[in-house]
Amino acid sequence: MLRKRWREPGFVWLAALAAVLPGCGSVDAGVRDAGAAANGGQAAETGTGAVAQALELVPLRVGGIEIRVEIADDADERQQGLMYRESLEENQGMLFVYPEQRTLGFWMKNTLIPLDIAYIDREGRIVDIQQMEPQTTETHDSAAPAMYALEMNQGWFEANGIRVGDLIEF
Repeated sequence: MLRKRWREPGFVWLAALAAVLPGCGSVDAGVRDAGAAANGGQAAETGTGAVAQALELVPLRVGGIEIRVEIADDADERQQGLMYRESLEENQGMLFVYPEQRTLGFWMKNTLIPLDIAYIDREGRIVDIQQMEPQTTETHDSAAPAMYALEMNQGWFEANGIRVGDLIEF
């Protein structure tokens, strides 16, 4: 439903996301255990070890730099995230979309590549950026409430001069 609306002229999806998206999977208090999941706190493993089919790439701008992202806007997509991928192209990433703003938590179980994560509030402002090492279960909680999380190759934000407070142009 959301992917089709990206192409509609004049559609301001940022404001509409909270109204149209299903439940969220952030790692909330009381859910942090060995069964809590990577990439947004959904159920831990698919059991297949298979790489999910890549989603449609959507253009965004971060600090004036155009990137292309896969959108993970439902529970299954957020659960899978970038797990089992062996690489991520330059200036490509994954944008996780949640139905409401709150503290989000991610980990890197079954994620093979080092990533940076930028947590973004409902206005599109980056509120936190963290580095995440592959195949770990350390939880990376957002420093402030966020509605979006953008994963890019590790070092991408620093190399491109992107900092907390910068805006994402959706």
